[in-house]
Parts: sequence; structure tokens; C-alpha cells
Amino acid sequence: MFELISNIKTNKEKKSFIEKINIYLKFTNIKAKSLNLQINYNNDALNPNTVLELINLNIFKSKNNFESLYLNKILKNELNSKFLSSVNFNIKNRKKIGNSLDIFYYNKKVKNYKKNFFTIADFFCGAGGLSFGFSQENFKIILANDNDEDCIETYKLNHPEVTKSRVFKEDIKTLIKKIDVKFHKKIDVVVGGPPCQGFSNVNQQRIIDDPRNKLYKYFVQAVKKINPKIVVMENVKGMYPYADQVKQDFEKISYAMTYDVLVSDQFGVAQKRPRLFFIGIREDIIKKKKINISDVFAEIKEETKKIKKHILKDALAFIKPLVSPRIKNMTESDDERTGKKIDKNQFSGNENSYLKLINQNRKIDFIFNHKARYASDVNYEIFSKLGQGEDGTSKKIQHVFPYKHRNHIFKDKYFRLDENKPSRTITAHLRMDCLSHIHPTQTRTITPREAARIQSFPDDYFFLGPYLKTYMQIGNAVPPIMAKHIAKVIKKYLN
Repeated sequence: MFELISNIKTNKEKKSFIEKINIYLKFTNIKAKSLNLQINYNNDALNPNTVLELINLNIFKSKNNFESLYLNKILKNELNSKFLSSVNFNIKNRKKIGNSLDIFYYNKKVKNYKKNFFTIADFFCGAGGLSFGFSQENFKIILANDNDEDCIETYKLNHPEVTKSRVFKEDIKTLIKKIDVKFHKKIDVVVGGPPCQGFSNVNQQRIIDDPRNKLYKYFVQAVKKINPKIVVMENVKGMYPYADQVKQDFEKISYAMTYDVLVSDQFGVAQKRPRLFFIGIREDIIKKKKINISDVFAEIKEETKKIKKHILKDALAFIKPLVSPRIKNMTESDDERTGKKIDKNQFSGNENSYLKLINQNRKIDFIFNHKARYASDVNYEIFSKLGQGEDGTSKKIQHVFPYKHRNHIFKDKYFRLDENKPSRTITAHLRMDCLSHIHPTQTRTITPREAARIQSFPDDYFFLGPYLKTYMQIGNAVPPIMAKHIAKVIKKYLN
């Protein structure tokens, strides 16, 4: 989780480091309470064992006085003392604590790959949902990039198997220039979802030529340079009318390309999320293995017939009920009633088939990002009156509906989810408001953790950064379970 203290230079880096320190303190406090132990916050001695632990945490590089002084300078006296006391507490009680704090130790979290693994590069990786799904099918991530700092921090935390030096907060334009120098291992598959903001008319201007779609252009260039066996590109369904343009661009660099719209609920995800997928296979592999490119999606869809389908109720089960804060600016504050960024998991995580699926049958000690969102008086009243599946056109709320003269336009502004159906699509717009995703049985909108469950992220997939930005990270992601099944089929073409 941590960066070497000696590498921290900018204010943003300092802020990120302090956030992680506070996370460590919360973890320790929760674990201490569960064991009925008291933390001695006066035990802040920096003894040899403490220094060794800070080295293991990747905070210190060596046993020198400079690093301890710099740590105190960044954290200030009070926070530094509290942190060192917590470190000493964990050292003293290591046997009782067990592996609950492994999230902070890179060497303990690294994934052990089976023999004959395949490799991927993930461009525009976001929070890492696509990579996470592929990793469950024994794909090793060689590199990843994104231009959003919070996404990168989330990615590095949840993908410790990727060497930190190969997770780039860097524009793809500059990154592809370095690929030959930095990476010598073959990459089997390139995946990514480049933003394509300019959907021009087919007969007027091609997507790749629209200046708003320069990131797509660089993605194609990256594929050409890396020359993987297979490329997987994901995008919004609205791109479908222009899909042949994409197909042509990959054919020019010697890839046979096919595309189709896939819907996440068909893969066992508790959400109806249609996305356009492109899958390209290098032409020499097509010829060598006599692959019919049109068979790829047929095989993926055949795979979905074997998968158990899930509904929203499955995703929202066995998680602490919450109430909306009625005071603004409480989203970053922990509270028993409105939720916490980190809390003890009251349940094992394996209470139903969906939770077993997303949590990979693991018992998870902590629950992350389960914090309710502020609700105004008007919104709270609307939440309390809408029935499941009802929207802004409901007669129950017309006396308080803010857009009552335009409810035909804003009918989807408010929507209470139906727990007996797959959820509507989780989007990045939830960062702005969650009014379109009102909890089916509680008087509030869904939390980031609930959104993450709906997307099929496991309960210990920790989203870092400001509260509202976690919604964006989750909404932009490819559901990991969906990615896993796509990876399962793709593997057959690599063997």
C-alpha cells in the first residue's frame, strides 16, 4: 500500500500517504476492538523492531535517521506518534492479529500464478475491474496505465502482483514511446477501454480522425507496437453504429476483428449493463490455428448459458443497514448510523451464491467504502414515498418533485431500484448524485460498497480517494466477473 517515504515529494503524494496512514490506524483500531485489546498510544518508540516493520511496510528503505525525521515531518508529531504506537501494537500482537493486515504488506499479497500463465497489458485501467477478472483466469498483468491519480492508487493497492514501477500514471501517448525500452517480456493480450467522445457520422468523418478520439488512436498505436496475440477493447453501447470503423483500423494492423454487445447480467453479475466489446486476433494466429473470428462471441454467449443469474437482492444481502446523513459534508466522517470507510465485516461474505462468487469463497474481516450519502429534506421525502421500480412520474411524489413541470424529461432523475431484478447500470454519473439508484428497501441511495457489489467487486476491494470519486471509479469499471468469463474463452485461443 505505502510508498517509500524518501520518494514522497509533492503535496498530492503527501496527502495520499497520510490517507493511507489513517487507513492503517483504522484497521488497527478495528482489529484491536475485535480482540478486546487496548492500543497504548504512548508506545511510539522507534526501536530496531519498529524500523524493520516500517521497512516491511515499504515506508523505510533502510535503517537511517533521515527517514524517521522525514516521517515525522510529513505526519506531524501527534499523527506520527499515533502511527508508531499502532505499528508497535501490531508487532506485539502479531500472532493474535494473524493475516488481517496483509493488505499493507506487498510481499504477503502478491498473487502466486500457476504454471503456463498468460500476460496482459491494461491501458486506461481505471480501478482495475477488467484486469481483476483476467487475473482470476491466471493472466499476469505486465503493465497498466491511467491518467487519474486516485484510480492508480486504487489499482496498485488491489493489484500488488503488478510491480509498482509498471503501473503508470501517465498519458498513453508518452507511455507507448517507452514500451520497447521498459518491457522485454512478450505480452499475450492487450486490453483497454479508451474514451471515444466524438462519434461522428460514418460517411463524414472517421472516429480515429476525430481529435476528441485521440486516445483511441494511441490505443491502436500501442497495440501495433506491442503486437499481442489478442486485443480486447471495451466501450459504450452507443459506439455500435461506428464499430466497423474500429474493425477496419485493426485490420490495417493485421488483426481479424469481431464485435458485439454483451450484457453483464448474462455473466452472473447482479446488474443489467450493456457494453460493446471488440475482440481481435492476430492474423498469423488466425491462419495457424484456423480460427473463425465470428465464432468468438458465439462461444462467449454459449458460456453464459451455464452461468447462474443473480438479482439485486443477492448483491445487497448481509451488509449493515444505514441511514442517510442529514447534515452536509459528512461523507468523509465515520459514523455508526451513516457508515464508515472501513468497518468490521459483520458477516463472513459467503452467505449466498452471489457473495460466494464475488468474494471467491473467502471470509473477509473488513468491509470497505460502505458509507451513506447526504440526503436533503426533499430527497429524503421522495426516497420514503417511492416504491420499488417507481420513478419521477409517480403520483406519490408530484407534490414535492423538483421537476414536476418537466417530469417527462427528468423521469429517470429519481428511481428506486427493484431488488427482485438485476440493477440498472452503475455509471460514473453516480459521482454527481445517486438519485437514479435509490436503495430498494432503505430510505437512502446506494453506497459505494453496494455499487461495487453490484459491479461484482469483492468486499475487500478497497477504493481509495475522495468519497464521491469512488463512485466514478466503480461506475467506469468493467465488472470483474464479466471480464473473468471473457478471459476464460480467450484463453482457448492462446493455448
